[in-house]
Amino acid sequence: MNDHTKLLIRPLQKNHNRTGFHCGDPSLDNYIQKQARQDIKRHISRVFVATTVSQPDTIVGYYTLSTLSVELSQLPANLAHKLPRHPVPAALLGRLAVNKAAQRHGVGKMLLVDAITRTLAISNEIAIYAMVVDAIDQQAQAFYQQFGISPLSSNARRLFLPLKSL
Repeated sequence: MNDHTKLLIRPLQKNHNRTGFHCGDPSLDNYIQKQARQDIKRHISRVFVATTVSQPDTIVGYYTLSTLSVELSQLPANLAHKLPRHPVPAALLGRLAVNKAAQRHGVGKMLLVDAITRTLAISNEIAIYAMVVDAIDQQAQAFYQQFGISPLSSNARRLFLPLKSL
């Protein structure tokens, strides 16, 4: 992928070619191909896609953002004891996938940075304590952990990044 540095990351639109997306994981392929537009319409999640300047309808990668509350018991004790005794608000990075042809070119990192940047911007308007990430497998978990995103105590595949740490 020659022009990966010229990515456009924006909300999923009708003109984006969802059927041509294949990342190697059937559940992530199926989501963007069949479920994403419905989740947007129902206000379940927001889907952001990366395309190149030269092929603005071809999805190179995508991620989803939604909200959730994190129970204090799920947080590490050193953080939980500093917080009020009720669930804390978080942004959920539920899915992140890169098309096979674009893998290993930094697209995943660029999508993650965009998701964090977008979450930080939103946190200026509404309260968001952390970004929570659902890692689909151990490889994805390792990817997130290299950026300082830590496992929640109750679920090793669910990770989090307190926004104050950024």
